[in-house]
Amino acid sequence: MVRLILSKLLYLVPTFLGITIIAFSFVRILPGDPVLLMAGERGVTPERHAELSAQLGYDKSVLLQYFDFLWRLLQGDLGHSLVTKKPVMGEFLALFPATVELGLCAILLATLIGVPVGVLAAIKRGSWFDQVSMTTALVGFSMPIFWWGLLLIIFFSGILGWTPVSGRISLMYYFPDVTGFMLIDSLLSGQSGAFTSAVRHLILPSVVLATIPLAVIARQTRSAMLEVMGEDYVRTARAKGMPTRRVIGVHALRNAMIPVITTIGLQVGVLMAGAILTETIFSWPGIGKWMIDSIARRDYPVVQSGLLLVAALVMIVNLLVDLTYGLINPRIRNK
Repeated sequence: MVRLILSKLLYLVPTFLGITIIAFSFVRILPGDPVLLMAGERGVTPERHAELSAQLGYDKSVLLQYFDFLWRLLQGDLGHSLVTKKPVMGEFLALFPATVELGLCAILLATLIGVPVGVLAAIKRGSWFDQVSMTTALVGFSMPIFWWGLLLIIFFSGILGWTPVSGRISLMYYFPDVTGFMLIDSLLSGQSGAFTSAVRHLILPSVVLATIPLAVIARQTRSAMLEVMGEDYVRTARAKGMPTRRVIGVHALRNAMIPVITTIGLQVGVLMAGAILTETIFSWPGIGKWMIDSIARRDYPVVQSGLLLVAALVMIVNLLVDLTYGLINPRIRNK
């Protein structure tokens, strides 16, 4: 297991280096001058523009700027926002819990619904349930997030009035930010109705963000279950007279979960990409909306460091997924 961990960590080094190049290059190809955007409507003289560019290091060549960025990164310095003047890491950590809360609720919803639906569709292959569930999954996978989110807002918030349109909690509640997770903080506050308000604000964004991962997980679970149920050891278990639940739950599902776990791990990247649109639609104060606002303001340090932190998060989750293989299937640890 130690050898497996070390080998996976070695793969992360060139991957992380490649991500730094992509993150650094991305903001440089965006049109617009960050110095002019900092000046705003007041404008700036050519002399002042040159002075600010020198202070920020933008007067150097792109290659030297990249090496400066890489050197500061190795020292743990992600820079300061050009707009708020605050450390990028501080802003990221302040907004990250909101995105994590939304992402966890979305992936839990997608997994708790997608896996059972996929298993039942495989068991009842060719039935009406199989056809309806897989068709619905295909529709959910093909549905644009921004369009789906607006439809839900119009129907559930505008017509029915069941859920709020935006934000994390009603403005009538105020309590200290202890953990950054609104569900936990609302419970700790002890204020009547605070937790209910936080849940109501979380429902629509979670459903919108979970739609595509749910569809992918359901289809992958069905495919993996159909493949495993045709194996000899499953037929042998059935021939021995084992109960159907044991055959499916112990022999079939456990082996089918390896590709399903891979799919769930890969959905983290999908969730982070979907969170940008979802947080923008629902005015959710997370890193997705933070990144969109920073791109519009050409806030170089926030955009490049934000991309780097999000990519690092996806890499860590994928590493944990790879290590989970060794726990599920001991043969992988011995390779």
